[in-house]
Amino acid sequence: MNRRAMTLQKLRFPRIALLALTLALPACGQEAAPPERPPLEGAAIGGPFSLVDRNEQPVRWEDFAGKYRVVYFGYTFCPDACPMDVQATMQGFSRFEQANPELAAKVQPIFISIDPARDTPERVGEFSDAFSPRLLGLTGTEEQVEEAAKAFSAFYAKGEESAGGYLMDHSRIVYLMGPQGEPLAMLPVDQGPEAVAAELEKWVK
Repeated sequence: MNRRAMTLQKLRFPRIALLALTLALPACGQEAAPPERPPLEGAAIGGPFSLVDRNEQPVRWEDFAGKYRVVYFGYTFCPDACPMDVQATMQGFSRFEQANPELAAKVQPIFISIDPARDTPERVGEFSDAFSPRLLGLTGTEEQVEEAAKAFSAFYAKGEESAGGYLMDHSRIVYLMGPQGEPLAMLPVDQGPEAVAAELEKWVK
């Protein structure tokens, strides 16, 4: 190798090294974006409750420790809102489960009745099964349901009696809770199953 070639090689090496270093660093004046924080992080949502399942076995909030939880408050006699919300939730969960079976195994979807006078454990179990075998239906006494609803800041109220019975006014929020029972996000059921699946994929790790 002649002297000119050796000189060009020495000049070329530091330029390559400098280029590699430049590519490895963020652009001047820019910092790496911080990770997105859960929308409900730090909110006072969720807490202890004790209800019963379709077999009238006690179920406590603490029983789900270590699992993500999808929680919705509704009632089985609801003519439209609850079936639509639960269907979108479970269809979205099913899509998420098909794409991420191991992650979906960490999630427990839960339906809690706010109409304990009519929603017996058996009826709530049948309602939940109609949407998915993965959906756990819970009910309880009026006091137990009130305790659970207060923990989640869920609103409900009995409507006026009529010949066809009565309706229940209630909030329509689907909560996604973390493994420690911490609030993470509200699932966008109004945007359809795909949006629900995308939100689950974003936060369930």
